[in-house]
This record gives sequence, C-alpha cells and structure tokens, in this order.
Amino acid sequence: MLDVRRQVRAIHGRLYFALPKGEKIRTVDLPPSVAGEVKRHIEASPPVEVEQLRGEAGGGEEEVFPAAHHALRQPIAVNTWNTYTWKPALAKAGVIPPRAEGAKAWQWAAAPKDGFHMLRHTYASIMLEAGEPVVTSARWLGHSLPSITLGYYAHFMPEAGSKGRGTIDGLLGKGGASAR
Repeated sequence: MLDVRRQVRAIHGRLYFALPKGEKIRTVDLPPSVAGEVKRHIEASPPVEVEQLRGEAGGGEEEVFPAAHHALRQPIAVNTWNTYTWKPALAKAGVIPPRAEGAKAWQWAAAPKDGFHMLRHTYASIMLEAGEPVVTSARWLGHSLPSITLGYYAHFMPEAGSKGRGTIDGLLGKGGASAR
C-alpha cells in the first residue's frame, strides 16, 4: 500500500509540500512488483528537505522521491522529468518522434498528452479493464465521485454488462440461452 499524503509544488522557484490532487489524502494498493521498485528507489535515493506550506496539515520532515540521477539531489520537477527523461524514453521506444536536430531540449514534437501524466491514465485504464470496481479506482485516483472516473474511463470497461447477464443466466439455470 502507498499512502499519498503530499505532492511537491514549486512556488516562485521554491519547493513546498502541498496536499495531493483534489486535496485528498489516499491509500493506493500497489502490486508487489511496483512496491519493490518503489522501495529500491527510496533506498537508492535519500530524501531531500522540502518546506511545508503555511496552513497545511501535518508537518515535520517528509520524504520525497528525488531524481536518483540528479547531482543536486532535487525533487523531480515534472517539466524536467518530461523533457529530459520521459520524452527521450518515449522517442527511443518509437512512441513519439525524436526531437528535431538542433532543437532546444524542451522542443519536442510530442503533444502535451504524451507527458508523464499519461501514466496515471494508463494505470486507471488497466485497473478498470481488469475488472477493478469503479468506486475503488475512483478512491485510488482521488476522484471525488465515481462518476468522474466513469466519465474518463468507461470505454475501458469492455465487460460492462456481460457479467450481470451471466449471473442472471446462472441463477435462472439458463447457461447460454439467448433472447434474440
């Protein structure tokens, strides 16, 4: 399980802890393989200090995931990650076109939708397609209502409807009967 209690927010060049998206603290269930990778990353990357925003709940020292490869040991900034790590990896994998020769580091032909945030959508889609309940997925994603999750991801639920029909057929002893 992973407790999502804080995010790092940059304000005027300084880093602060703030509540996560939607100002909702949540616990997310992690597969053992992902939990192991997170644990290895934390062990290889000691935490760095980040200030607490005035008025935020909690306090004291907190851990963040610093960029393990970054010599300055700074928390990962989303724009830096997208520019120097994520988009080069996507280009190397052939998902997006490589950066044009002579282009500045931040000049990618890829659309904003190809940013690191796409992993959040991938996670949600995989969970729902695997049959994870919408209510559970909404809680993990920090959505205030399951209807928000359905609005974004209903098309990733190909089994919707078929499970209910199968259950009714089983209860009525009609194994594979069709009304068509």
